[in-house]
Amino acid sequence: MTPIRSLLLLFICAGLWLGSQPPATATGEPVGQAAVGPPAMSVGQAAILGVVEGLTEYLPVSSTGHLLLAQRIMGIDGDSVGNGDQRSQDAVEAYTICIQAGAIIAVLGLYFRRVRQIFAGLAGRDPVGLRLLVNIIVGFLPAAVIGLLFNGTIKTWLFGPWPVVTAWLTGGLAILAVHWHRQSQPQTARNGVALDDLTWKMALVIGLAQCIAMWPGVSRSLITIVGGVLVGMSLPAAVEYSFLLGVLTLGGATAYDAVKHGEEMLQIFDPLSLTVGLVFAFLSAVAAIKWMVSYLNRHGMAIFGYYRVCLGLAVAVLLATGKI
Repeated sequence: MTPIRSLLLLFICAGLWLGSQPPATATGEPVGQAAVGPPAMSVGQAAILGVVEGLTEYLPVSSTGHLLLAQRIMGIDGDSVGNGDQRSQDAVEAYTICIQAGAIIAVLGLYFRRVRQIFAGLAGRDPVGLRLLVNIIVGFLPAAVIGLLFNGTIKTWLFGPWPVVTAWLTGGLAILAVHWHRQSQPQTARNGVALDDLTWKMALVIGLAQCIAMWPGVSRSLITIVGGVLVGMSLPAAVEYSFLLGVLTLGGATAYDAVKHGEEMLQIFDPLSLTVGLVFAFLSAVAAIKWMVSYLNRHGMAIFGYYRVCLGLAVAVLLATGKI
């Protein structure tokens, strides 16, 4: 067993053990004891959500879709925490978004050389780093604008199990189509351009494509990696750009929700639950990123397409039969 698999097994076992502990209230006391305040998720549930977030944030499988599924299975939603009102639902959504910070920190650490290059470019000492920064900003802007304009509409119409299932299936088929198309091309046509040669026009196309990922289940990583390949980037370059673009995109979303709904989140979920979610998201994201980069360099993206299609079909059956 590889060190990464051993680490993942340790995370999952720890999460399952913690999940057996009594859920905490907003005061940190177990439910059933004389506690004041609304019930919150248990530390174990926080650990499980952190692992789900970290493992799926940068894989092209949709972290939002997996988190919504995990919440549904564990019964964590606006009706089961707090007072069951809209503030409770906002708190739950803010929690799942804010623990993304753990995955963001993982990328900053693993790609520290690129981050340092970007800061050197900002200081005028590295033109390649400055160009990369510009391309990241260009890729970020479309999602920032669309997100601010339609955030409420997206949450109202698309944050549900059936839209997620549809996105899983559609995205899986898209991955397989791109994979088969690349396999039919000669090796020279599959190489693509390096990240240092990315142009702002290519970055803008990827940024526009990223807006589609606001539909839960599509996957931001999927759409930006596929978008990068389609505009002419090599697969490793598209993956790296997707990760770096995610730092700004996810960081903006995290900051927005933390400011807008942070008060409700901290009223319902104690700081320990938030900390546990962040830590487990960080650790599992490190493992997932290392595995993904190594795997894609050898095998390509087809496995993620098959996974999404199988998962979408399985969840559709469970939903249709009322199992979840």
